[in-house]
Amino acid sequence: MTQSSVVLRTEDGFELPMDLDLWLSDPTAADGELLKRAVGPVLDVGCGPGRHVWALARNGVVALGVDASRSAVDIALSRGVPVLQRSIFDPLPGTGRWGSLLILDGSVGIGGDPVALLRRASELLRSGGRALVEVGPPGSDSRNFHARLESGAGCTTWFPWACLGVDAVPEVAQRAGMDWAEIWNTEGRWFARLTKL
Repeated sequence: MTQSSVVLRTEDGFELPMDLDLWLSDPTAADGELLKRAVGPVLDVGCGPGRHVWALARNGVVALGVDASRSAVDIALSRGVPVLQRSIFDPLPGTGRWGSLLILDGSVGIGGDPVALLRRASELLRSGGRALVEVGPPGSDSRNFHARLESGAGCTTWFPWACLGVDAVPEVAQRAGMDWAEIWNTEGRWFARLTKL
């Protein structure tokens, strides 16, 4: 599987390229700005190879990654990054005690329902804890759908996924029982900081 060949294909045929080079690289300046807003301990949801957890640990912040993908977890562990192979909806350590949750690099799509994902985030956070969420730019779609990963080596089965645009953040946060505190963009990427009520 070459890095350039992987796409996320939606059930209606739309292709979303997967930026594996970004996931395997060091954190960008945009990531660094976001990580300054993280209050420990930090749980990185859908952490992939764990670049954010690695960066936080390097700066003395207690952090743990969680990802359902065995291959992503193997890469993270080979780099010395603490991760668990689990779904965010599985039982996790520290429930109700995390200071921040990271939901980045498209991970807001996990489970196909951003409201349910953010409700789960709220369960994991301590009172006043924050979720730092990467979202789509203004005018982008917010929708639930089925998708699969495709590469030259084949494809996965269909799974529920979602996109969340920045315009929908206030409504989705309210439905999830969270308060949106900040929205910003850096290097063409858009982020929201939500707070557990």
